[in-house]
Amino acid sequence: MNLSLTNKYKPFLSLVLIFASTAASFAQHDPVQPFKGKIGKTIEETEQWWQKQPEAPKGAPNVVWILLDDVGFGATSAFGGLIQTPNFEKLANNGLRYTNFHTTGICSPTRAALLTGRNAHSVGMGHHAELGIGTPGYNGNIPFEAGTVAEIFKENGYNTFALGKWHGNQPKDLTIAGPYNRYPTGRGFEHFYGFLGGATDQWHPQLVEETSPVDIEPNTKHLNQLLTDKTISYIANQKSADADKPFFIYYATGAAHAPHHVSKEWSDKYKGKFDGGWDQYREEVFKRQVALGLVPKGTKLPPRQTGIKPWETLSADEKKIYARFMEVYAGFLSYTDYEVGRVTDYLQQIGQLDNTLIFLIVGDNGGSKEGTYKGTAGIAEKSEGDDVKFLLSQYDKIGTEYSYPNYPLGWSQATNTPFRYWKSDVNAEGASHTTLIVHYPKGIKEKGGLRAQYTHVTDILPTTIELANLKVPEVINGYAQRPFHGTSLNYSIADAGAPTRHTLQYYELHGGRSIYKDGWKASVYHPRNVFGETTTDINFIADFKRDKWELYNLNEDYNEINDLAAKNPEKLEELKKIFDQEAQKYDVYPLRNFRAGLAAPEVKTKSVIYEGTTIKTRIYVGKGAVTITANVDINSKNPEGVIFANGGLIGGTSLFVKDNKLQYLLNDGVHTVLLTSSKNLNPGKNTIKIEFADDTKVALYVNNEKAAEQSINNKNNKYLSSASADGFSVGKDLNSPVTKTYNGSFAFSDAVKSLVIDQVVEKQEKVGLLEKK
Repeated sequence: MNLSLTNKYKPFLSLVLIFASTAASFAQHDPVQPFKGKIGKTIEETEQWWQKQPEAPKGAPNVVWILLDDVGFGATSAFGGLIQTPNFEKLANNGLRYTNFHTTGICSPTRAALLTGRNAHSVGMGHHAELGIGTPGYNGNIPFEAGTVAEIFKENGYNTFALGKWHGNQPKDLTIAGPYNRYPTGRGFEHFYGFLGGATDQWHPQLVEETSPVDIEPNTKHLNQLLTDKTISYIANQKSADADKPFFIYYATGAAHAPHHVSKEWSDKYKGKFDGGWDQYREEVFKRQVALGLVPKGTKLPPRQTGIKPWETLSADEKKIYARFMEVYAGFLSYTDYEVGRVTDYLQQIGQLDNTLIFLIVGDNGGSKEGTYKGTAGIAEKSEGDDVKFLLSQYDKIGTEYSYPNYPLGWSQATNTPFRYWKSDVNAEGASHTTLIVHYPKGIKEKGGLRAQYTHVTDILPTTIELANLKVPEVINGYAQRPFHGTSLNYSIADAGAPTRHTLQYYELHGGRSIYKDGWKASVYHPRNVFGETTTDINFIADFKRDKWELYNLNEDYNEINDLAAKNPEKLEELKKIFDQEAQKYDVYPLRNFRAGLAAPEVKTKSVIYEGTTIKTRIYVGKGAVTITANVDINSKNPEGVIFANGGLIGGTSLFVKDNKLQYLLNDGVHTVLLTSSKNLNPGKNTIKIEFADDTKVALYVNNEKAAEQSINNKNNKYLSSASADGFSVGKDLNSPVTKTYNGSFAFSDAVKSLVIDQVVEKQEKVGLLEKK
């Protein structure tokens, strides 16, 4: 079929794919029913019968779950923040705001809890899947006995679509070799379009459609736009195929997780808006929250977190660059609001908005702490010492494809107003206390209502099921199903004053933990020696017995300012015992430190990528000696193009031929090192070898003869480490290009028969596990 014919019938083909996918899913999941008709010798004598397919209840709503990433309680204008989110406000003003909503405090556990309605540890996702260990609470595999929302909705006659961030698989399973049974399409979603890891470049995203990587380069669209375009396409095709059939959409943006990428059109809207600094931001937002009734009367603004400098004490250079970080973040979040608005506007346009139940979770956790105290612009500053002068040199790059930015911790606490701490520190509300908006005109008549009941991310699935009047199968795909741990919020939708029904909830993350019970909260911070921690004694970090518990009465002290542990030791001991009970019940033990217990990655000392590879291949490259050998066949007179590349504009390497010269380029996002071969490639077979003998020197060999050598400043292994994150591509430069000295993916004109990576990998120590005695 020629290209023009393919394009002509593209809409039709999309419909065929949806029909085929739906039919296949029914064939897979519906038990074959005995024939109930009558077979005659002729059709006239035959009584026909058709097996009934799952059907949604009459009038069942479409359902859209929208999940943002790394957004604190006080970031958006919908909850008193200074970042303009008019579409979020519109949904909130025509629906309900839940002001006491909680997540698990970090990405993967929140997503696992949301998708299954069960506590994260109980479904194997006590931390990120890539940080899994061989225990039930942390193995990184959601069990099939914990059916996902998509599996449940498919059994109730819905079409199911997932878009955006997944972050629910062990890295070793994210290859063309699979297995695919825990990909989105293996867990009930008929279609998936997004990225599988925890973060991706917003300008050059590493996208997967269904189970196959998508090469979108040279890309001209932001990831937000790509996701929204695909969402609208799914809806248009599905409603065109069957107007009465409802759909379920899980729309999980990459925003506002780092990298904070957005066009200057959006970031410049905030030019000068944050020059007053994070202290002024907190005070202004807190006043708004009090005035809007988003926080209880009597709530006080907590002090600035230890380690964050008063804004007024910063130098002019610090103020300038720190304000720019926030301008970019704000533009990123406002632009995300705009793209979410495109989805809701389309639903309105086709007459589906009133019958669509929308849950908008503005943050899978609070503001990020990964930006450290000074903020980060990319990879290279690790070797520059996070120097403010260096950050200023990157001022105009922040937000562009030449950056990988995250704001400083001062802005993290500011966007978490009125709470203490931030993402991943689950001892405090700043990690887990985010925001929820529920919009359903057909089913919720109150507009602009506030709900203060204690709620948790596990509550969303049972609430959705009840509002949509669906049935939960006892068995899904042959697996008997476990009960939900969440509580339906239906009781609170109709009654703002109804007493809280979710009265008990534990939290744990890399050793930090807390327990909530009837408004009381006991919590303990556990040091990790990361992200600016001052503790360096590994024995102290590994010793959980030294942790100091705190006690708060959230009924009177909403944001944990007054520690009552010394005044009420009996209550503290009571709550600690309850935590222990919950921890044993939900597979929280063994406690462990950040990254503790991890075995060294499953690494081959020799990896081979063969001719015909059309996607990026992730190969772990550790510190130490590395040799990369490319075996190529030259048949053209003037070969050109990329032989292999790994990483991208913010860090990586590329071996390519341009202007009749073989070149090897190393890029750390700021500096580039270029080796140009003194040897030419011969017709026929050639062997090209890149040798990193140590962290200070790289050599280029052509057919066993040294062709170039260069000293490098590689103390952070910045060139090779990018290979494990962004992957190797053979015969072209996929996704973010390593350099703009060539155009696009710059495909190689001849054949790369194989790429061989020989490496030495340092072993990783296991520390900090604490078994429950």
